[in-house]
Amino acid sequence: MNPKSSPDGLLVIVPAFNEEGAVGFVVEEVRQVMPGVPVLVIDDASWDTTRKVARAAGADVVTLPHHLGLGGCVQADYKLAYELGFDYVIRVDGDGQHDARGIRTILDALKSTGCEMIIGSRFAGGDGEYSSFARSLGIRFFRLVLRPILGKSVTDPTSGFVGVNRTALEVFSRSFPLEYPEIETLVVLKRRAFRFQEVPCRVRPRRSGRSSITALKSFYYMTHVLLGVFVNILKYVGGHRR
Repeated sequence: MNPKSSPDGLLVIVPAFNEEGAVGFVVEEVRQVMPGVPVLVIDDASWDTTRKVARAAGADVVTLPHHLGLGGCVQADYKLAYELGFDYVIRVDGDGQHDARGIRTILDALKSTGCEMIIGSRFAGGDGEYSSFARSLGIRFFRLVLRPILGKSVTDPTSGFVGVNRTALEVFSRSFPLEYPEIETLVVLKRRAFRFQEVPCRVRPRRSGRSSITALKSFYYMTHVLLGVFVNILKYVGGHRR
């Protein structure tokens, strides 16, 4: 993976855990839509054939020695991308839900706006669908929580279809929310006075498997993330008082 040979210095990262049924499709679609752009799959210690399928589809693959969870997996991606010298990184989930055509939309917005982060939102165009009641509840809840904190609305706060520039990449390579990173990342952006925008992107049903977010886990998710948001707010307020 050489950032100098990649169009726009872009790296597409695909965090994956037991996604053998979808990751090959994801890699092939990204390579078709963004020819010449390297695709890096971070295999989060899967016990299925995720890494084999990803390599066969043409991705570079790094296999973590231990299961770190989504946040740790994404941070490993960011750290490697930063050290290699990439200017932009766009994350695509390994379950096939993100339409790879949105990568160009996110990249163009990163370049034209100068924002540190661009979020691909299923709702920014006004016609997105919720994948489940539990996810709908979480999205609506965190919209309300984040609005006064961020000073602006965010339509899809749990989206994993995200692009960052090198400024954000440097910060996230050193520190990144580990368990459920999407919400806390927005608060970290606020603390750093970084900017973000949403762009409309299509989200599809996952190609295989099932979501790990059950109704019970949704409650845990909201409680856990609220604590993380509260801690970040305290850091933000403390930093402004000094």
